[in-house]
Amino acid sequence: MSDREIALIRASLSVVEPFAGEITVYFYSILFARYPEVRPMFPPEMDTQRDRLLRALLRIVDLADDPESLVRFCGHLGRDHRKFGTLAAHFPAVGECLLATLARYAGSAWTPDIAAAWTKAYGTVAHVMISAAEEDEAIRPATWPATVVHRVSRGHGIAEITVRPHLAYEYAAGQYVSVETPWWPKRWRYYSVANAPREDGTLTLHVRAVAGGSVSNALVHRAAVGDVLQLGPPMGDMVLDVATDQSDLLLVAGGTGLAPIRALIEEVARRGGRHQVDLFLGARTSAELYGVDDMLRMAQRHHWLTIRGAVSHEHIPGIRGSLPDVLAQYGPWYEHDVFLSGPAQMIVSAKETLTLSGTPAHRIHHDPLETPVLAAS
Repeated sequence: MSDREIALIRASLSVVEPFAGEITVYFYSILFARYPEVRPMFPPEMDTQRDRLLRALLRIVDLADDPESLVRFCGHLGRDHRKFGTLAAHFPAVGECLLATLARYAGSAWTPDIAAAWTKAYGTVAHVMISAAEEDEAIRPATWPATVVHRVSRGHGIAEITVRPHLAYEYAAGQYVSVETPWWPKRWRYYSVANAPREDGTLTLHVRAVAGGSVSNALVHRAAVGDVLQLGPPMGDMVLDVATDQSDLLLVAGGTGLAPIRALIEEVARRGGRHQVDLFLGARTSAELYGVDDMLRMAQRHHWLTIRGAVSHEHIPGIRGSLPDVLAQYGPWYEHDVFLSGPAQMIVSAKETLTLSGTPAHRIHHDPLETPVLAAS
């Protein structure tokens, strides 16, 4: 798209953004009214789905002037939407209702030029998503049934759920997957895989039960060995291959953000420990310093791994402070590739701290802050 078209899209989005909540409700209302055949593809309760639409839309607009990243993001969306039963024939209906919604809330700011720019942008996104889905369909299923083979409680509403997919499931350490439970059909929630690929094909997920989280509470408090879940395709680009070969690594994990970081450490070990790795774990209190014992055992096995834990809201011996503050104390980290995982606020603050101390932005890796895996589940 031209710079002018991108500017028109961003300007119009800024006009309608204050009505974000109303926009998503209206969009799905007219979509289901005009095309009732698509309604069964969605869960009965639409609150989470509406949030996902808005996050995806904002992400696409943000990437409009970065074609490579935009194609990668839309490709992920296209492959992921196969699990909903999305077909190429559905895209014109969605585009029609999306543009009608934007025109309604933009009011007099909606001009023919803006309409043309949005039509072109949506056509590009739809083409990439459809192509990615068709290519994906030729090589793998849309979903993978997976049996729960192990479950252990870690306290503080956290459980580790290990599943064995019935079909081969290929992914990279650091990626996340969507999960559907038998108790909440069509409600897909995203969790990072806490291990590098294993010979037996099993995957371990770290799940924290959150208030109002139907899927997370079902997994933590109800799931048992023998239950069958459904997995969507792996997603995310926070993988070891984006790091400079043989560079030192700084890994930063807050809460259950440890899951993909743990997988990355296992991947370093699988590749022969070619990186020196500094891992920082953070939590509010020592009791919430999730997974530290497991990480310390890994450090005993691997000379290249150093572990530090920090708490921010408790006076105890050891390191005290927020993860961004602790990183500043132990830096600089400008020669490291950095992987951040945890609450979005922590990631933003840590990235700012690292950038100010000289770490190049292209060496700081994390999943996009708009990804569903960072939202309540």
